[in-house]
Amino acid sequence: MFFEALKAFIIGLVEGLTEWLPISSTGHMILVDEFIKLDVSNEFLEFFLVVIQIGAILAVIILYFTKLNPFSSKKSADERKGTWRLWGMVAIGCIPAAVIGILFDDWVTEHMHNAWVVAAMLIVYGVIFIVLERRNRRRYTQYVHDSYAHPETPVALNSEGEPDPDAMFAIRTVDEIDWKCAIKIGLFQCLAIIPGTSRSGATIIGGMLTGCSRTAAAEFTFFLAIPIMFGWGLVKAFKTFLGAGLVMTASEGVVLVVGLVTAFVVSVISIKFLMGYIKNNDFAAFGIYRIVVGVVVLGYFGLKAAGLF
Repeated sequence: MFFEALKAFIIGLVEGLTEWLPISSTGHMILVDEFIKLDVSNEFLEFFLVVIQIGAILAVIILYFTKLNPFSSKKSADERKGTWRLWGMVAIGCIPAAVIGILFDDWVTEHMHNAWVVAAMLIVYGVIFIVLERRNRRRYTQYVHDSYAHPETPVALNSEGEPDPDAMFAIRTVDEIDWKCAIKIGLFQCLAIIPGTSRSGATIIGGMLTGCSRTAAAEFTFFLAIPIMFGWGLVKAFKTFLGAGLVMTASEGVVLVVGLVTAFVVSVISIKFLMGYIKNNDFAAFGIYRIVVGVVVLGYFGLKAAGLF
């Protein structure tokens, strides 16, 4: 049981790290699955890999509980109205993914859930991140130049007294996202149905392309995940226990608890890290990392297909 709990810990660690960073949890899970095999039933494993995401989602709910709570007595009437508005934008943003997911999920799982597609998407979106951030750097350079060329124009400064990179975006905070922007980001989220894309990666790219700052794009990505992932986890749990009649063993119960708790704790750390990182950095480093992982996946499974190991 100890070794199964250790395996669950590693899987939870990978889930918590990769779910929120734009580096594709699916790509990493494929690699983890090659080397770490849980001694559980196939039904439980399928259930575990979906439900473990609930631990990651709980991290978002707890970290942003005050911001997302429309019933908080500490908020004014306008603030509560703003919170309801934010939830409305989240609901709107989830519509495209819900429709596309229902229509194409089974087909994509059957035809595209393989290492080759995952590797390709890791590399493709890695390149997109690098190209997009190079464009943003050019825009920031021009923004700084203009701020000094026209000192009469108020310029937002960051904590270090320098022009704030987020200020060059039309939408600086998540509260400024309107229904048109939410729909556009939701459409980008649909791309995540292709394994290796990364749901957070697709929505962050979509957010920045539609005028959102890195902070606004990242936070809206977190919030979009709540109904999508939490809902899917509950549906999967319902189907597994009532539909398939799954009965967990004591070892599987330990695996589930360890995986959920680990995913939750590591997700808290990952989210805090990401939000702190993007205050003074861009997403180019994640693009480079994606390309490296994509090449590793291609190399490993290519050698395996050639029978070299």
